[in-house]
Amino acid sequence: MKKLLLFLLLACPLAYGQQIKPELWNKPWKAAWITYAENPNSVYSLQGLKDYGVFKFQKLVSLTEKPAKCIIHVSGDNRYKLYINGTWVSAGPARGDLYFWNFETLDIAPFLKAGENMIEALVWNEGKGKSEAQISYATGFILQADESSQAVFNTSMDWKVAKNMGVSPLAVRVPGYYVAGAGELQEYAKGWSTFISAKSLGPGLTKGASIDARGWMLTPSSIPAMELTAQRFAAMRKGDGDLIHGKSMTVPANSSVDLWIDQGVLTNAYPQLTFTGGKDAKIGLTYAEGLYERKPLSTTTKNSNHKGNRNDIENKYWLGRKDSLIADGNAHTYETMTYRTFRYVRLTVKTEAEAIILQDFKSVFTGFPFQAKASLKTDNPLIPQLLDVGFRTARLCAMETYMDCPYYEQLQYIGDARIQALVSMYYAGDERLVRQALDHMDHSRIAEGITLSRYPTDLHQQIPTFSLWYIGMLHDYLRYGKDPSFLKNKLAGMRGILDYFARFEGTDGTLQKIPYWTFSDWVNAWPRGIAPVGPTGRSAVLDFQYIWVLQNAAELERYFGYPEMAARYEAKVKVLKPVLRALYWDASRGLYADTEVHDKYSQHANSLAILAGMPASGVADKLIADKNMAETTIYFKYYLHLALAKAGKGNDYLKWLSIWKENIDMGLTTWAETSDVSTSRSDCHAWGSSPNIEFFRIVLGVDSDAPAFAKVKIEPHLGELKEVEGVVPHPQGEIQVVYKPGSASITLPGTVSGSFVWQGKKYALKAGKNNLTIPR
Repeated sequence: MKKLLLFLLLACPLAYGQQIKPELWNKPWKAAWITYAENPNSVYSLQGLKDYGVFKFQKLVSLTEKPAKCIIHVSGDNRYKLYINGTWVSAGPARGDLYFWNFETLDIAPFLKAGENMIEALVWNEGKGKSEAQISYATGFILQADESSQAVFNTSMDWKVAKNMGVSPLAVRVPGYYVAGAGELQEYAKGWSTFISAKSLGPGLTKGASIDARGWMLTPSSIPAMELTAQRFAAMRKGDGDLIHGKSMTVPANSSVDLWIDQGVLTNAYPQLTFTGGKDAKIGLTYAEGLYERKPLSTTTKNSNHKGNRNDIENKYWLGRKDSLIADGNAHTYETMTYRTFRYVRLTVKTEAEAIILQDFKSVFTGFPFQAKASLKTDNPLIPQLLDVGFRTARLCAMETYMDCPYYEQLQYIGDARIQALVSMYYAGDERLVRQALDHMDHSRIAEGITLSRYPTDLHQQIPTFSLWYIGMLHDYLRYGKDPSFLKNKLAGMRGILDYFARFEGTDGTLQKIPYWTFSDWVNAWPRGIAPVGPTGRSAVLDFQYIWVLQNAAELERYFGYPEMAARYEAKVKVLKPVLRALYWDASRGLYADTEVHDKYSQHANSLAILAGMPASGVADKLIADKNMAETTIYFKYYLHLALAKAGKGNDYLKWLSIWKENIDMGLTTWAETSDVSTSRSDCHAWGSSPNIEFFRIVLGVDSDAPAFAKVKIEPHLGELKEVEGVVPHPQGEIQVVYKPGSASITLPGTVSGSFVWQGKKYALKAGKNNLTIPR
């Protein structure tokens, strides 16, 4: 069994922000990308290196003494795990694309010793069945020592490589869109091939050393190593024994067991099953977010795959990603190559002529190393539960990139990532994944100017509305991020996006007939989530989103010293506002219609109208009271709540949380993808984690009032809460607030100043502690 080094983040302190030597940036590396060719004497084709395969690269390195430091740079395609003398020390690479192929940097000296050292990498290529988020060139591995004196570690043809002949992919059959990779079939008797000399695919190249665009252009990873933490299952829901707590169980010859195991909460983890004996025994591991109950199709039930209450398992059936093992009679610890997402695991065993001993079953949690730095104390017991579920959801949807969901897709969509990024900054005080996401989205831009809807991805998809939300993300970072100068090289991309939309402006300036998938929200009445479009191709939802984003763009341009660009966008907004008012305002309803023919209405159009600064007297009251309009789902409620708070309704915030309460009542431990909780495909979508922003921005009232959060505006909306105490992370430290009847205590970090607004009166705030007497 390989030794597992827990808390990998702590083991590799150089993995984030490491600067490489100039010669490694400007010249070809001495280390080569190495691969496997079955016939070492033949000319191999690159095409063959794109097929499914699992490989072990290794080299025995002899050292006269243990080094004080041994920094290496390492990467692979598709994925790798690096072991030093049997200890797992690194995994990656962080997902990117061929123009920005990440390598990890770490110091392996703590794992080396005087004498013989085994350097070993498990590398796998999932071939055609790989995750859609995984971009790939060919099977390969590279390791480069930072110091030329330690070049003995560099990958070259003196490394050996073997292929696992017993591993093959298992297709995944689950309801809905699934692109997160195959399961594994492991036939232990087939074992590893004979080790042969590795083949070179050429030296490692960065952009500074590349003369053409073939292969991988190496770049240092900008994020830390993922967390790895051992965890135990919570309960055995069906079956006997106490395997999940390390007490072995024997399955006799010619018999079977069926164990239904509950983690208690949804998790991302590497399952680890230790067993011995049981030649030819078949072992199955099925992973599910929740089990399914059969419902007949009807006019109200369009999906037969219902999950119902996630705590319930009786009279339910299994659908999920599966791994299968065929034992060879020897001792093994099976660990999946990539993590699995599950609350429930079904472990089945069917033996042949030999008994098998199951010795232990546990897992290792993994995820981006976020830590909760925000806190909120109130007299409402529901609030900490909502924050806990929301942060768990955000964590499970954050690995080496943000993800829409860890089980089904693992794709970084802009619409999801905007909310996730704000949770990262507001709740965890961590902007590392935010900055990387903005880089990824900028890298995804196509010739027409817009971004892809999601990135990294090997299957391009365009959602123009998400390109507008990308500009919104840039604006969010300007307001809340630590270093707005990071955004300056994003301005060209932002302008390209707005130029794209300008090509579809009609003579009156409204957007008309926007190509591609103009998704807004998964409203049941909206085909493919597309907001209603009128006979001329206009949509109020798109027009209001557009003029709001133009205002965001103007603020970015002005901050970076381009007033003429800001004025151009502001002039468009000034012209468009009366046009949109005339087109969409329905005086009889007191609402903005979705189209110019005033046949449909939505919370979406009216929320965006408020946020865009349209005349909207009385609209906020109708957003909640008028039920004859399309309602926002759990995703778009972020914008609904933002609009309601802007319109002065923030004291009602605790009344807006019914969908999140329903998720908890239905046994979910993370937020479901859609508002139809029972039939939601995914049980984990962090676009529903907006309460982890809103409790702090609306209820506590802490908001940025200048770029880089240099000033704050604090306007609490306590509603029926009597005493509230909270902490919000800030680029300069933390903001502390304490509200009691008749008083407020606010502590601002560093040089931050601002204002406190209460019942229409404004109070000045200085850096440090501020004690205020306020009426209640």
